[in-house]
Order: sequence, then structure tokens, then C-alpha cells
Amino acid sequence: MKRTRFSEEQIIGVLKEAEAGAKTADLARRHGVSEATIYNWKSKYGGLEVSAARRLKELESENAKLKRLLADAMLDQAALKDLLSKKF
Repeated sequence: MKRTRFSEEQIIGVLKEAEAGAKTADLARRHGVSEATIYNWKSKYGGLEVSAARRLKELESENAKLKRLLADAMLDQAALKDLLSKKF
């Protein structure tokens, strides 16, 4: 899994600075990220508070877990179907 350098709190802090009127290029330089990263953060975390961002992260991890469970169940189902369709 990809490891991020910034926590949700830090990202939201950077975005609050941007909302306060700081230029994107200056923010990017100061925090050591590209301008594109800041725009991506805006699209994902724009308008969120810290608690909402934490909840979003929890939901994303739960969603990924459920997707893995579904994929495993579908693989098991396909294997059983294949096994039952063979004639002995």
C-alpha cells in the first residue's frame, strides 16, 4: 500500500492556507510537494474537516476490505462451478 508523507490533518491545514489566500506555488514550495499534488488534495479533501477526513479514510479502507472479500468469494464460486461442471 502506498505510504503518504502527510496526514489528513496536515493536508487539511495546507488546504486551509490555500483558502486563506496563499498562492498554490508558494504552498507547494514550502511543503515540498508539486502544485498538482495540492490540486489533487483539493479535489479529494476540499471542504472537509479533520473528523470527516478520518471518516473518509476509514470508509475507504472498509470498502477495500469488502472488495477483497467479494473477489475471494467470486473466485471460490468460479472454482466450484468449474469443478462441478467436469464429468467424472
